[in-house]
Amino acid sequence: MSPPIESGTGSARTVFFVSDGTGVTVETLGHSLLSQFESLAFRYVIIPFVTTDERAHDARDRINQEAKRSGITPVVFSSLVDEKIRDVVMSSKALTLDFFSAFLNPLEQALGEASSHAQGRAHGMGSKNGYLHRIDAINFSLATDDGLQFDRYREAEVILIGLSRVGKTPTSLYLALQYGIFAANYPLADEELETDTLPAVLQPWKDRLYGLTIDPAQLARIRNERRPGTAYAEPTAIRREVRRAQELMAANDIPLIDTTSISVEEIAASILYQKGLSPSLP
Repeated sequence: MSPPIESGTGSARTVFFVSDGTGVTVETLGHSLLSQFESLAFRYVIIPFVTTDERAHDARDRINQEAKRSGITPVVFSSLVDEKIRDVVMSSKALTLDFFSAFLNPLEQALGEASSHAQGRAHGMGSKNGYLHRIDAINFSLATDDGLQFDRYREAEVILIGLSRVGKTPTSLYLALQYGIFAANYPLADEELETDTLPAVLQPWKDRLYGLTIDPAQLARIRNERRPGTAYAEPTAIRREVRRAQELMAANDIPLIDTTSISVEEIAASILYQKGLSPSLP
């Protein structure tokens, strides 16, 4: 059985994400629900690729062992299409919430058609054209990362701009991977913050620009981990950089999002909405 991916320690309640695929979908949905319980601590375990009876029993045994060890009833979020495999996992000594059993039957009744019950569809290839488009988008984001190949900006649907380490690269790649968006990103250098004029390479594409900013103290912590004790991580200089970058974007009417305390998923969703971009679905 594939080894589970664990996060967190201590006496927190253990939450299992069990899936017949990668577990990414069920983890995202589960985290969204658990985020409503801010005062509680959780320990997360992902058990992916539960596609056989043997793996289902292994998953159930692991959940039961954790219930016995901790004395606290675990929570299980699952996305298991196969009913026999699902029943095995749901017989564990845990609070088990299965997304397919909750939603698939009502959908079948409403749509008047039985589902295919195909495993792993949530993150499957889908259509070949959709899959290849996303690969192209990822390659584009990598090729234009950090100001590279700016001669290709005509192909970009959005160009993220901001200081070093504010989250431009992960956001660009997430937009490409999850939505098939051709996203480039450009780092604002010190000399480009001296005026309110956009860098020359960005001026033709002003309508495609989207700014990222961050709290100066958070940026100082991030940079200090990368290059401790250098001018790059100096708090006073960083405060000036952040202020000037925000002033530059305001002077040019560039939409801006603060990445300090939000996830890359939230950043990407805001960009899609504000820029009116249409995701390329598989």
